[in-house]
Amino acid sequence: MQGLKLQRAAHTSGTRSSQRLSRLRNFTNYDTFTQQEASFMRSFKGIFMLIITNLLVFLTLVISGNIIINFILPAFGIDMRGSFASSQFAWAMVFGFGGAFISLWMSKPMAKRMYKMQQVINPTTEKERLVYNTVKELAEREGIKMPEVWVYWDDVPNAFATGPTRNNAMVAVSSGLATALNDRELKSVLAHEMGHVSNGDMVATTLLQGLMNTFVYFLASMIARLVASAGSRDGEMNYFLYFIVDMILQILFSILAMIVVMWHSRRREFKADAFAARAYGAANMISALQKIEQLAGRMVEEEEEQSVLAPKDALATMKIHGKAGGLSQLFASHPTTAARIAALRTMM
Repeated sequence: MQGLKLQRAAHTSGTRSSQRLSRLRNFTNYDTFTQQEASFMRSFKGIFMLIITNLLVFLTLVISGNIIINFILPAFGIDMRGSFASSQFAWAMVFGFGGAFISLWMSKPMAKRMYKMQQVINPTTEKERLVYNTVKELAEREGIKMPEVWVYWDDVPNAFATGPTRNNAMVAVSSGLATALNDRELKSVLAHEMGHVSNGDMVATTLLQGLMNTFVYFLASMIARLVASAGSRDGEMNYFLYFIVDMILQILFSILAMIVVMWHSRRREFKADAFAARAYGAANMISALQKIEQLAGRMVEEEEEQSVLAPKDALATMKIHGKAGGLSQLFASHPTTAARIAALRTMM
């Protein structure tokens, strides 16, 4: 496996010129896309994967839900087929928790398909050894199985951890992160991601998401049934009205549920930062966050200028850095960098 190399290029457009941040030229024999081309390809790949995944998840849940509700539960004396409320709650749990756990189970293969990635198994360069050995050291310290170590090609300095369990996880770093940070900063970021793995954040978030999904589906369905049946003399429900009201309420309740899930996500970021601070010192984590904030800000501004319609990153909640401000902070997966640094300084 070849090492990380950078190429800097200056582009001029009319009277305005800007210096692009360094980007990876070679990690193996991969010819680097430009930042705009890579973003464009990821967007379409992400949309396609999302559609296919949702279809497969829906079919899986419909089949498994029918088996559970109509055969397995009655075999144990639990019959939820008699009343509308019981039946709807059962289906809400199937889709709520089932969808969340299928997403968790598929998180590793989905992450690998979102980016051009390569696994680090036998590190040969100094950076590769640093990343690999840091993850190995922290895994041994926490008494968990060493996660898979991956590098993905992206100029934006970032990293993420995902996987269905503490002993079946992966940690990935971007080429931009590996080349932009010094050794102490990079180790702190890796410790942050290992904090997520060690704390079981992926499973905890999945349980919360499943619970929120269940209430969204159930409440929307029950209220829609009441609205669609109101005023009916023969007790017949207006199914078209039911469908419209149910869809609208699901959207509204999902927004409220997202506030709860994102609040939990921000709390887990503080805990992962604290884990990194205990492992390699708060000062190193602060330095890493400041550098990531500065470099990522420049890259995001450039991407937004080039691709206004680019969709949001599907892996945003798993990464170390995110941006938000004002009311959007309610829906932010990460706290502001200033808040994170302030919390870290209390540990110094």
